[in-house]
Amino acid sequence: MSDSTTTEQPLPTMDDTRKKMREIYSFIFEKEEKVKRTETKTVKNEETGEDEEVSVTKEVSEKTPYRVIMKQPTRRQIEEAELEFSVEMSQCIKRGILTKAMLAKKYSDTGGLLAEEDAKALTKMYVRYGELSQESERKNLKSDQTKEDLERLKEITGEIAELRKDIINVETSYSNLFNHTADTRAENKVIQWYILNLTFLQKGDETKTTPMFEGNDFEQKLQGYYEMEEEGDELYDIVGGKIAALYSFWYYSSGAVLRDDFEKLDREIEEGKI
Repeated sequence: MSDSTTTEQPLPTMDDTRKKMREIYSFIFEKEEKVKRTETKTVKNEETGEDEEVSVTKEVSEKTPYRVIMKQPTRRQIEEAELEFSVEMSQCIKRGILTKAMLAKKYSDTGGLLAEEDAKALTKMYVRYGELSQESERKNLKSDQTKEDLERLKEITGEIAELRKDIINVETSYSNLFNHTADTRAENKVIQWYILNLTFLQKGDETKTTPMFEGNDFEQKLQGYYEMEEEGDELYDIVGGKIAALYSFWYYSSGAVLRDDFEKLDREIEEGKI
């Protein structure tokens, strides 16, 4: 009978969790927390004259590291987010809120706050953006994607990213005009959906990750989000604004960004440049 040698397996680390959970980006922050620390010291017993060990437990404040994880959405989650966009757009239009395309067309025909040249250019970009989005959706929903489909999806992603950048450049000049359109409200709703459903926390070197926003559905998570904001929750105060900026950057770039791009934005946020 041969002897068998058992090799002790190393404990999983934070890096192991990062590999298992596909993520858009993650960053570390430190939160002040109360923890219990036990100190053991040797004292001399006055009655017996012998040395004895005495343990004293105290509650102290320590900075605990947390990793905020922006999880990569699945295809199903992308479809759910797009549904939120469509619902919000529909509700806004019913309430009489114009879309960006409708607003640009209005000023293209009648003139006004938006320069005629910019209005016409935006109208063309919105039309092209809509065409590309529909083509992307059709190919993403195909169950038997071919190599050509995947290559075309890559091309579409790149073109959409360029279009969004061009659109944002023009809209920035007329920010007050476009901030209250149906599109902007719907885009903000989608970004909020991603924040609430895809943001996770990992404490120290623990392998367990937990949702930053608790709840069984979007509405419950949204209620928790508002409560954290209104109550001045320390966690929300520390990372709330940064998460929104990072998700917005990812969303408006159609996901066509690298970790270096996120790290650069992260540094600018920490340095107060954004």
